[in-house]
Amino acid sequence: MNSKRTRIANLYGDSNQRVLELLSQNFPNIAAASTEIINLEAIMNLPKGTEHFVADIHGEYEAFLHILKNASGNIRRKVAELYGTTMRESEIRNLCSLIYYPEKKLEYIKATEEDLNDFYNITLHQLVKICQTVSSKYTRSKVRKALPKEFSYIIEELLHESPQENNKQGYFNRIIETIISTGRADDFIIQICNLIQRLSIDQLHVLGDIYDRGPGAHIIMDKLCNYHHFDIQWGNHDALWMGAAAGNDCCIANVLRISLRYANLNTLEDGYGINLVPLATFAMETYANDPCKEFVPKISEEETDYNGKTLRLIAQMHKAISVIQFKLEAALIDKHPEWKMQDRKQLEFIDMENKVFVWEGKTYEMTECSFPTVDPKDPYKLTHEEAELVEKLHRSFRICDRLKHHIQCLLSHGCLYGIFNSNLLFHASIPLNADGTLKDVEIQGKKYQGRALLDKLGQMMRAALSNSKTVKDKDFAVDYYWYIWCGPDSPLFDKSKMATFERYFLKDKSTHTEEKGYYYKLRDNEEVCDRILDAFEVTGPHRHIINGHVPVRAAKGENPIKANGKLMVIDGGFAKAYHNTTGIAGYTLVYHSRGFQLVQHEPFTSAEEAIKNGTDIVSTTQIVEMSSQRMMVRDTDKGEELQGQIEELEALLYAYQQGYIQERSSK
Repeated sequence: MNSKRTRIANLYGDSNQRVLELLSQNFPNIAAASTEIINLEAIMNLPKGTEHFVADIHGEYEAFLHILKNASGNIRRKVAELYGTTMRESEIRNLCSLIYYPEKKLEYIKATEEDLNDFYNITLHQLVKICQTVSSKYTRSKVRKALPKEFSYIIEELLHESPQENNKQGYFNRIIETIISTGRADDFIIQICNLIQRLSIDQLHVLGDIYDRGPGAHIIMDKLCNYHHFDIQWGNHDALWMGAAAGNDCCIANVLRISLRYANLNTLEDGYGINLVPLATFAMETYANDPCKEFVPKISEEETDYNGKTLRLIAQMHKAISVIQFKLEAALIDKHPEWKMQDRKQLEFIDMENKVFVWEGKTYEMTECSFPTVDPKDPYKLTHEEAELVEKLHRSFRICDRLKHHIQCLLSHGCLYGIFNSNLLFHASIPLNADGTLKDVEIQGKKYQGRALLDKLGQMMRAALSNSKTVKDKDFAVDYYWYIWCGPDSPLFDKSKMATFERYFLKDKSTHTEEKGYYYKLRDNEEVCDRILDAFEVTGPHRHIINGHVPVRAAKGENPIKANGKLMVIDGGFAKAYHNTTGIAGYTLVYHSRGFQLVQHEPFTSAEEAIKNGTDIVSTTQIVEMSSQRMMVRDTDKGEELQGQIEELEALLYAYQQGYIQERSSK
């Protein structure tokens, strides 16, 4: 005790006096400071909140929203723990379905339920008990802040009273009865179900790639922008859209090409109001007689509502923007020779007369050779019509307010990496040398590696989207978004090349190979993972790297747990296009007070099916790392922060007791 008192006394000195005087503005006397210390010490001894990790959503909003609603199966697990011996499996499924989709599920129930009052009475008691369970690891203050305003008082009373207590049984039951008799049962059920969802996840970590081929990236972003507590580590597709919003024409062309490749016009047109009419008009006129076979959307008939005529138009638009993309990229490559990407300029190597591709003395057969807008003498020059089209598309991306709002949300909640509770989070890779050491990447004449590299790139990405006219090298930062998307040394790409041209036009599949960087070859090495963790100053006896980006081929026996448990790959596999590759619908990770659980998901059917029949995503849980003792708040980053506050308050308390600072009455 004496040593602690000495340490506290040492906190009070000339250097800290001003800090303590400022602190005294909020805690003006011994009573106020003591009360806050008691409050913080109590919080430190609560169980750690549940962290939920997801990655690679790729615009699949229905599956993503369902994963949020069921907390990767955590809600069902808690319901089963409470009612597994008293309810049938079908009843548990329907109760969970009600928690996930309360509004629509109530419609089905009310259409078939004969005794609605009895249903309400039973269900309200069940939901209150579930809510009590999921809220038990939080302070009353934190739960109170999450409560819906309309029913905050009632829910708070129900959460902290028990119908089993004789003195309060009538009080508790009467509240339930009155909710039903006043016709507010539906509204109350909806609100308490949403509260259960919210309290089941304390913090959501999104490890990149919200955007891509799925139809609802804008819907996902709407959800996240209003979510209670989340962070994002930007992925390559997020960076591509950020670059498009910043006005990088190469990024705009890539966004359009990928969307058209998967016939995903929903996000572009419905989500952001991007005007595609000029592109459609140009494509119909320019490629009217071109079958565009290599540009038919990669989508099955059962996955689309588009008719043959529309799919034909999409294929023409797809080819038109692809050719424009190759021209725009060539100009950027010439502008920045330091990027060493001259091999990505391919149009000049097409032998139009013989309809072959000639590269380094070798001739390659082409899938097609119809390029009406490419002048063999000046292959990268945009035609007048193409230049006009690029200008219109550029304007359409730049003026979209909803896109600006979503990009601002990505900026305010995101970065290229995050460090949370001894876990290093990033989307794809950290550039490495062949021996596993951190690779130097040169940017504007200066070399960066590891954490410094990601910090530099993050700063540039923010600068490119800044509205300030005083931002240094903003034009270069805007240009660099394209390198982040497909540059060999980009931590969001980290491959030898992006073989877009080869995949479309060259029959020889050996040319399609994109050799992955050394990170992907060495990430199963525990020593390499430790070196990366050291570089990012991640400490703790149980530290990990968590990332996504590359689908885990579970069907071929690939393990998402690597490097003796040091690294976990959680590519969500939300994108339907990956299901055949992985054999599953990917992974999510749950980190609660007992440890880590990796949840493997089967493909999601639909929200409608979940509502009608109580079906859920079929998931299996793998225990990755469990603690012998339950992890408390004091064991987390938040606990470290609170401990610092406690020490400052103890120093303030000492200053009051010794008369260094005068107490004042509370206001």
